Amino acid sequence: MILGMSLATFTTLHVAISLIGIATGVLCLLAMVGSRLPAGLTATFLLTTVATSVTGFFFPNLKIGPPVIFGVISLAVLTPVLLAVYHYHLTGPWRWIYISGAAFALYLNSVVAVVQAFQKLAFLKPLAPTQSEPPFLMAQVVVLAIIAGLTILALRRFRPAMT
Repeated sequence: MILGMSLATFTTLHVAISLIGIATGVLCLLAMVGSRLPAGLTATFLLTTVATSVTGFFFPNLKIGPPVIFGVISLAVLTPVLLAVYHYHLTGPWRWIYISGAAFALYLNSVVAVVQAFQKLAFLKPLAPTQSEPPFLMAQVVVLAIIAGLTILALRRFRPAMT
C-alpha cells in the first residue's frame, strides 16, 4: 500500500499524472513559441510535473539510479522555474530561466516516458529489448530534437503575457 492505494492503483495514478504533465508541457512549449503564457495550462503543467517527481519517490524498493536522479534533477530545475513565473513574473533573465527550465523538465519526463514505453508496451519491447537498439535511440533523439527545437524558438519569440 502506498498512500492508502495498492501498488497498481498508485502506479496508474503516477503514470496518469506524468502523461498529463507531458501533454500540458508540450502545449505550454507550443504556447511559448506563439508568445503566450496560458495561466491555467502553465499551472497544470508545473503542478503535474512536480507531482510526477514527488510521487516517484513513494515507490517501494527505491534505489539510487536513473529514476531517483531524474526526480531530484527535475525538482531542482523546477524550483527556479516556479520562482521565475510566480515570483519574478518572467522579468529580465527569469524569462529564459523559465523557458529553458520548463523545457528541460519536460524533456526529463519525456525521456522517462520513452524508456517506460519500450519496457512496457508489447509492440515496442521487441524492437529494443536492451534499450540500446536503433529504434530506442532514434525515439530518444526525436524527443530531444523536438523539445530542443521548440525551446530555441520559444527563447527567440516568447515575450510573456499571462492569458
